[in-house]
Amino acid sequence: MAAKRIEIMDTTLRDGEQTSGVSFSASEKLTIAKLLLEELKIDRIEIASARVSEGEFQAVKSITHWAAHHGYIDAVEVLTFVDNGVSINWMIEAGAKVQNLLTKGSLNHLTHQLKKTSSQHFKEISEVIILAKSKGIETNVYLEDWSNGMRNSKEYVFEFLEFLTTQPVKRIMLPDTLGVLTPSESFAFVSEIKTKYPNLHFDFHAHNDYDLGVSNAMEALKAGADGLHLTINGMGERAGNAPMASTIAVINDFMPSIQIGVNEKFLYTVSKLVENFSGVMIPANKPIIGANVFTQTAGIHADGDNKKNLYFSDLLPERFGRTRKYALGKSSGKANIQKNLQELGLQLNDEDLKKVTQRIIELGDKKQVVTKEDLPYIISDVLDFTYEEKVKVESYVLTHSKGLKPSTTVSITINGKSYEENASGDGQFDAFMNATRTIFKTINLELPSLIDYAVRIPPGSHSDALCETIITWKSIQKEFKTRGLDSDQTVSAIKATEKMLNIFIN
Repeated sequence: MAAKRIEIMDTTLRDGEQTSGVSFSASEKLTIAKLLLEELKIDRIEIASARVSEGEFQAVKSITHWAAHHGYIDAVEVLTFVDNGVSINWMIEAGAKVQNLLTKGSLNHLTHQLKKTSSQHFKEISEVIILAKSKGIETNVYLEDWSNGMRNSKEYVFEFLEFLTTQPVKRIMLPDTLGVLTPSESFAFVSEIKTKYPNLHFDFHAHNDYDLGVSNAMEALKAGADGLHLTINGMGERAGNAPMASTIAVINDFMPSIQIGVNEKFLYTVSKLVENFSGVMIPANKPIIGANVFTQTAGIHADGDNKKNLYFSDLLPERFGRTRKYALGKSSGKANIQKNLQELGLQLNDEDLKKVTQRIIELGDKKQVVTKEDLPYIISDVLDFTYEEKVKVESYVLTHSKGLKPSTTVSITINGKSYEENASGDGQFDAFMNATRTIFKTINLELPSLIDYAVRIPPGSHSDALCETIITWKSIQKEFKTRGLDSDQTVSAIKATEKMLNIFIN
């Protein structure tokens, strides 16, 4: 049996823009529309609601102008209203050719919002559809609150559908407006309708209020739905709509009887663009497009990937234009580190790898994830120090208060004997150095002078990045450098100083 080709309609620019606090500019809408149609190969896009604002009008105009010149005008749709032709005139001026007419799909909405009878509503709908056809505009019809209509006023829904069979309508859209359906209901309701009207085209429009959007879309397709409405990143009112990326992956992997034209390799690219334009961040654990979903953290998983890809599934990151990563932190094993070293073109022997692994685990206790870019810093920190540890900075208290001089109390062990001192300084590290110099003077040792102090973090890092401090020291005999590594800048300087003390005492 041949696979059934279904349409994917993206409504990010209309329903998705109803996400709280989101408003795309005209240029952003045009950019997204181009990517959806040309790169992601979406069948249709719903780009706006009619009559909203002058800005919305200009956005629609720019999209329809581009679409008309590139063969996409019939794939661009606008939400319209039963308003005696006002929406139709708006569409004509904006250059749009397909209307998605919003109507009442439940008796509850019809009775309490419109306060009309079904015959009155149908008559007004018919007038709008006839007017649209006379103006060269194609009509699809939304049955708003259809899911509650099927639950509580099924006779009205079928009366409405019967009426629509008499109208020049291309598609009938079945929205779960409030996101209340269960998967079993989605299957049952769509199946009942398709059984009665097998030759009509029905779209299913899922919301995600119970996090069932993808499941409901899947069941609607099993029941015979001819199209799905989805949004990039699951954007939309309240909890949003069924998300594009997850739904596409589910169809491709679990529904061989369904054929779609979406180019899943561009899902991540478009998702990141919409994230940037909307300001709504993608959760790190969001399936397919989240930052962490193709990152192995546990060392056992990286080891398994080295041994016949034991932890791979059909969700290969390359499908979506992404790559697998191996996180570095307290759960890391040698396999994780080796994977990252391979990407950097670095090799370590077993003993050095063990040292680096231990250091990463220690850092992971303070900082959840160590990045691949941190690795060269960690390797330098661990492997450039081979002296016997005769000096140990056991503990310290650093204080910094506005209007008061920074101070510190430090405890240092030298050859097994403990010393404690406090001092103030021009900064926390200066105070630490003053206390340390005082301790060494008690054993008649003058410390080297600090002649250079450099701090750096890995490229692209943020405020929680590992910080490498490189200090150049000068004694009577020589000039030398030590480095320290920590997520706290002052602590990294103290670690560099501790290394200097051990070099000096040896």
